[in-house]
Amino acid sequence: MCPIATVADFQELDLRVGCILTARLHPSARKPAYQLTIDFGELGIRNSSAQLTKRYKEIDLVGRQVIAVLNLPPRRIAGFVSEVLVLGATHEEGDVILLTPESPAIPGDPVS
Repeated sequence: MCPIATVADFQELDLRVGCILTARLHPSARKPAYQLTIDFGELGIRNSSAQLTKRYKEIDLVGRQVIAVLNLPPRRIAGFVSEVLVLGATHEEGDVILLTPESPAIPGDPVS
């Protein structure tokens, strides 16, 4: 189990709803991953590298709403700059189940 976090720790994270615009296989990643382009409304369009290939096909990701952390530092992953962290539950090795809003939300809506 992880150490206990405070409410203040949680409030430091900028969690937002985004809508996936494009998804393509990351050609240089060591582990299979997609390069995602995600629309966060007024906050702009951001990129993310996400290991979702076991459960999702590229075509199934486009148009899907996701929850992401926007205020982590960018990471370079096999030459691709990942600007946001898309959140998901890790069901088993390499299998991620995306966290999504239950009903449609507006891109950029905060998660609280």
